[in-house]
Amino acid sequence: MMASSESVGNARNQNIYSEEGSTTKRSPSGSLLSASEDNNDQGSHWNSGYANYMVHIPPTPDNQLSMQAEQTMAVDDAAGKPAANQQSVSSTIFTGGFKNATKGHTMEKMIERIYSHPHTASSCSVRGCSGEEMRDEFGRELPPCECDFRICTDCYADALKSGGKCPGCKEIYRGLNSDGADAGELRQLLPLPPPPGMRAGLDRRLSVTSNKSPVLRLNQTSDFDHTRWLYQTKGTYGYGNAVWPKDEPYKDGGKGNGPRPMFAEKARRPLSRKVNASAAILSPYRLLVAIRMVVLGLFLAWRVRNPNRDAMWLWGMSVVCEIWFAFSWVLDQLPKLCPVNRVTDLTVLKDKFERPTLENPLGRSDLPGFDVFVSTADPEKEPPLVTANTILSILAADYPVEKLNCYLSDDGGALMTFEALAEAATFARIWVPFCRKHNIEPRNPESYFLMKGDPTKNKVKSDFVKDRRRVKREYDEFKVRINGLPEAIRRRSEAYNAHEEMRAKRVQVESGDDLGEPLKIPKATWMADGTHWPGTWTSSDKEHARGDHAGIIQVMLAPTTSEPVFGSSDEDNMIDTVEVDIRLPMLVYVSREKRPGYDHNKKAGAMNALVRASAIMSNGPFILNLDCDHYIFNSLALREAMCFMMDRGGDRLAYVQFPQRFEGIDPNDRYANHNTVFFDVNMRALDGIQGPVYVGTGCVFRRIALYGFDPPRYDSHGLCGGKRKHKKAKRKGSTESSKVIPVGDEEVGDPEAQPPKRFGNSATFVLSIPVAEYQGLPLADQGVKFGRPAGALTTPREPLDAETVAEAISVISSWYEDKTEWGQRVGWIYGSVTEDVVTGYRMHNRGWRSVYCVTQRDAFRGTAPINLTDRLHQVLRWATGSVEIFFSKNNALLASSRMKYLQRVAYLNVGIYPFTSIFLLVYCFLPALSLFSGQFIVKTLNVTFLVYLLTITVTLFMLAILEVKWSGITLDEWWRNEQFWVIGGTSAHLAAVLQGLLKVVAGVEISFTLTSKSGGEGEQDQFADLYIIKWTALMIPPITIMMINLVAIAVGISRTIYSEIPQWSKLIGGVFFSLWVLAHLYPFAKGLMGKRGRTPTIVFVWSGLLAIIISLLWVSISPPSPNSGIGGSFQFP
Repeated sequence: MMASSESVGNARNQNIYSEEGSTTKRSPSGSLLSASEDNNDQGSHWNSGYANYMVHIPPTPDNQLSMQAEQTMAVDDAAGKPAANQQSVSSTIFTGGFKNATKGHTMEKMIERIYSHPHTASSCSVRGCSGEEMRDEFGRELPPCECDFRICTDCYADALKSGGKCPGCKEIYRGLNSDGADAGELRQLLPLPPPPGMRAGLDRRLSVTSNKSPVLRLNQTSDFDHTRWLYQTKGTYGYGNAVWPKDEPYKDGGKGNGPRPMFAEKARRPLSRKVNASAAILSPYRLLVAIRMVVLGLFLAWRVRNPNRDAMWLWGMSVVCEIWFAFSWVLDQLPKLCPVNRVTDLTVLKDKFERPTLENPLGRSDLPGFDVFVSTADPEKEPPLVTANTILSILAADYPVEKLNCYLSDDGGALMTFEALAEAATFARIWVPFCRKHNIEPRNPESYFLMKGDPTKNKVKSDFVKDRRRVKREYDEFKVRINGLPEAIRRRSEAYNAHEEMRAKRVQVESGDDLGEPLKIPKATWMADGTHWPGTWTSSDKEHARGDHAGIIQVMLAPTTSEPVFGSSDEDNMIDTVEVDIRLPMLVYVSREKRPGYDHNKKAGAMNALVRASAIMSNGPFILNLDCDHYIFNSLALREAMCFMMDRGGDRLAYVQFPQRFEGIDPNDRYANHNTVFFDVNMRALDGIQGPVYVGTGCVFRRIALYGFDPPRYDSHGLCGGKRKHKKAKRKGSTESSKVIPVGDEEVGDPEAQPPKRFGNSATFVLSIPVAEYQGLPLADQGVKFGRPAGALTTPREPLDAETVAEAISVISSWYEDKTEWGQRVGWIYGSVTEDVVTGYRMHNRGWRSVYCVTQRDAFRGTAPINLTDRLHQVLRWATGSVEIFFSKNNALLASSRMKYLQRVAYLNVGIYPFTSIFLLVYCFLPALSLFSGQFIVKTLNVTFLVYLLTITVTLFMLAILEVKWSGITLDEWWRNEQFWVIGGTSAHLAAVLQGLLKVVAGVEISFTLTSKSGGEGEQDQFADLYIIKWTALMIPPITIMMINLVAIAVGISRTIYSEIPQWSKLIGGVFFSLWVLAHLYPFAKGLMGKRGRTPTIVFVWSGLLAIIISLLWVSISPPSPNSGIGGSFQFP
């Protein structure tokens, strides 16, 4: 739909009067606004901006009225009447794919999910006509005659052609003479809407607005302040004076003298600001980094110049390891030199985008659309109840309902997930209004009802306790239905399959066939309406297996209206919702097509399928992706992200990354599951350079950045340290929505001209690209080079139709990405198990920036594996992806000049850190080898070595204390991170290096299983997984290190005690470093003990065998001589 931005007809020639104590203004659409002190409820900003005087407003720079104006298209949404095709779409499941026709199957037993708006449109009063009466762009009645005779557009056109008389009062329409009027005058009186074919359905569906307003200059604001303009012109217009003379002070509402108001002050306030770390902390921190780097350099130089001639092999291994550790520490430390914090202002966001203004008199939300992606793949490892709770937290988020769309990607195509989503859509009708009415936090029902403390705290409404009790009862029943889905689906399918067998048997008997011939009846999985499930069956069959099924799209909740829909207080309702908006965001189930012979690229492929399907159906310019176990903990999280995207310079941001916070972690955080050092230290530091890395979930993307386009401007960093600024090239006469967008080394003009090689052969998808780019722009304001005008996104979009969903089915087919750049330069990048890091790297490599948003209340929360085996496998997957990155073209050494140097160092460290495990493993065995051999890494423990060692250790701890100060973590969390770095480095990281080398050298593909999500309820089994021991080969190296060091300590002590010439310095050095290694491995050893010390027998077997084997190897390599003195004078009898 298109909204007119100009006044209508001859209304511009009318003088506008206002009563005393009020101000009448004209909106850009030509309607009149009254800003009365008594009736105005739009806030103090309006009253302070428009003083208490009367004035006739002439044409101003933002109000250049034209004699011809556009009339709006159909206003079904403004009138609140959902279209019939939308109702059919919401109750139809669409399937299709490669070599399969797209089909729509009406779900007879699907619950109705379309709200009926209470308002209905009036019909034309002309006899024999049933058309809808004329309305303006806001859905209000617009009778062309003073007699208020209702008439539709077609009848009005006929009346004008037949003399211009009103069919009701038979008088000539106001503004026409008795002789009639020519066509031009008639169009000036009340312009007719354009023909139906002038605007494509795609534009209406994607809420494309026509930008007819003049292009704003750099120093202009889209929300033009008439009073300020009149004041600055020093002129007097119409009735009253808009200028306060110098000798007459401003009178504030007659209460006395006061200063002149600061007009549009809020419009100039930033939505976010950057707060640097305190100089009192950061300056000593940087100084200590420099000191430690110098000391490390001097220490390594001293070590090289002073070898241990008695044990060159021991000295050589230690020196090589220490050089690598120093290099690895520098890579990790350099990006931490510029940590920053960021603060948002949600009040300014609301003032700019949701307050009534001249461009938006109804105060509709001008925020851009949001598409939220939730991914799941296996209902066995990712319980449907967890996924359903995540969906409910999204539907209840504090964001304009009509702008929010939620998509669930079920990569397993499971009926259990489908029906769980349908149950969640039903329960959302109770849960979402309850959250809005009582301001519930968090809006995940499972987490909310398990919270400790007084639930009535800060709740002001008297019916809260009653509502909470009812909703809790409904949620308990909801959980029972979700948990009972597997059994219900199994019993239903068995019953239908038995019926099919009986019918087939009856047909066989009636046809006289051989009764001994077995019947070939597929063991299908059945839906509730008695039809076959088009996805994966419990008993896999052709075209119904995990890797072979059709694409499925089901609109569970259809797009809603733009106007609030309030509930009622009927006794049939669960809660009283008279003052509560009961609308729900759009909810869509998507399962992409899978066929044998195609590489579906796991999660990255599923995300790209959602990108294309959502572009067709809603085309939100911003995308939030969440794992199925990560829910919205802070309902304002989406608004927090918009504060960065819509701020000055926000058009350069590719994504906003939120920290990951976890629930269900044991209080001691034995295996550093919270990852606080990474999320609160490393990520904050990267935010001060070019932005944090993308970590796979809790990230808000700019859609246009996912399409592989360059930012509007970027900096090039030359080899000599110079920096050059670049801007996008613009064609002559181009506008913001039709810029030339360079991609890599190419320049791509209009998206309509894009070759199918890049985005595929969907013309609808290609047409959606400039729309997403335009809607994602910040408002035109001071400091905004390319911005959109205020009020451009307030136009309602059209409901979905079957053609749109059919197009979405085609773009999620298995063949769509063939011979395109999806996964290579467009969307999530393929080729790595850590597709998230690679995708973020590609964006930074094009010059995009990112920001790190740490909210006072956690934005998102999820679960993490607390079991030792699951945790090691998780770390193994991350480390393997890093090795793949290092051996690919995504290596930071090959980065472009658009990436900052410290950002390159950070990405280089991401690819290199797993290789540290090789040196770490060797270094953990060095203390034991030293004790076994009686030698040490240095010839003697002299003062120089001890001073260097003390300085390096002390500076390390001082740096840790300062990091704790500016990041907010604790020393205990820092120490847990150090411990698990050793545990992971000696187990998972080492295996990742071996797997990565096998893939690069031999081409062996790496496969990983999903990390199981905890579905336990209550506190009694909350930490049950912590004590479960699941044997894995990753445990062998740490166990070996512990056993060898323990044996070595015993051997070293025995040798020294019984030696004729005891070498106490070497013993102390070896024992100290062995104990240091064992202290780091203590959480691993504690995990092996299980609950109450119930260690599996296999652990003792492997430990004993390894210790015996290594001891025998050492004796065979270096047998003790008879006169070595080992054992002293002790002899066996």
